[in-house]
Amino acid sequence: MNVKKSTIILGHAVVGWVLCGAVVWVGNALVGMEIALIAHAMAVPLIFAGVAWLYHKRFGYTTPTQTAFMFLTVVVLLDVFLVALLIERSFAMFRSIIGTWIPFALIFAATYLTGRVLQSPNKADAEQKTSGR
Repeated sequence: MNVKKSTIILGHAVVGWVLCGAVVWVGNALVGMEIALIAHAMAVPLIFAGVAWLYHKRFGYTTPTQTAFMFLTVVVLLDVFLVALLIERSFAMFRSIIGTWIPFALIFAATYLTGRVLQSPNKADAEQKTSGR
């Protein structure tokens, strides 16, 4: 994969991460962190389904599985290195099931399922063969 394609995938993942972060930030300011995290968990699949839809419709350089892994990897790395280490200076956020682990699972699921829905039948068959199913 070349730099242009990698940058496009990275950019889409970062946009999803920023939108999710905005939900938490605005929610915390308006209704407190507990409700903000619930809203975040509800918004995550919608946000990443939308980002994945845009990516697969316009570019689609990767399979749904690859896209889901790449989006999730970017989000985890940003959460670890930017949010936990630089902003919060604590890994406490990773103790929150609703604030971290459920959203991570939902990012992967929404991205993967959106890609599968948009995938052409020939590409879906090829991905199943390469995954051993």
